[in-house]
Amino acid sequence: MTDRQLLLNVAYRLLGSYHDAEDAVQETYARWAALDDGQRQGIDSPDAWNVRVIGRVCLDMLGSARARREQYVGEWLPEPLPDAASDPAERVTLDESVSMALMVVLESLTPAERVSFVLHDVFGMSFDEVATTVGRSPDAVRQLASTARRHIRDRRQAAEPDRSEHARVVAEFATACMTGDLQTLLPLLDPSVVAVSDGGGKARAALNPIFGAQNVARFLLGLMNKAVDTEFSFEPVNGELGIVARSGGLVYATGSVGIRDGRLTNVWMTLNPDKLTKWNEALTAQTIES
Repeated sequence: MTDRQLLLNVAYRLLGSYHDAEDAVQETYARWAALDDGQRQGIDSPDAWNVRVIGRVCLDMLGSARARREQYVGEWLPEPLPDAASDPAERVTLDESVSMALMVVLESLTPAERVSFVLHDVFGMSFDEVATTVGRSPDAVRQLASTARRHIRDRRQAAEPDRSEHARVVAEFATACMTGDLQTLLPLLDPSVVAVSDGGGKARAALNPIFGAQNVARFLLGLMNKAVDTEFSFEPVNGELGIVARSGGLVYATGSVGIRDGRLTNVWMTLNPDKLTKWNEALTAQTIES
């Protein structure tokens, strides 16, 4: 049977939701289990077969997800992931292909573009293999991946800073927010910075994106003023240093940023508790055991 972690890695990058990725893995396993012995023996590479199948499953799920997200309260962000999970088989490998900046851009692709790009550019599948997943010709899939690549390049505009530079800017940004110093915070924000917060109707969050350095700065400082009994820490979020907010030991918000030329171009805040369950699993398990 194909390694569960591999399938989770593929599905999370395709769906942007860990919980949906788990459902996709279960469906893929169910399709493998439905094969008879002769069919399984005729498959040269079970791993490749299962990756193609999970690609098809995710392609279908992406279509229905778009309809669901039209009913979503406020802005929808990909589910943020912590650096580790309690069970190694449940971990998604965190690298640049799951940075929040890239995951947000992937949301703007069509389902076929996203599947073609992720399977070919991230997981190294040939265009012939991807074609069987997407149900199009290899040439069409090559074009889909190329369009996705160009779209990602245009949206990101510039190379991401290295990890040390990213960490430095995040630390300066967090310090400015925590001290409530507007004049210190403003120079760290790109004039066209955009802040997006995802509460899903289950936590207080801005229903629409906030644009511009002045507006974003005042919004962030307003949030800090209301953050009573909150502990903030610097922790990896989707493989890059982010900010995690806890109250009573439970994570209630994560923050990730996009950076260009030493300034923040994007602030992504996740407050929907349904998207933070992976962050609180360890504490929940300890509570049950005690």
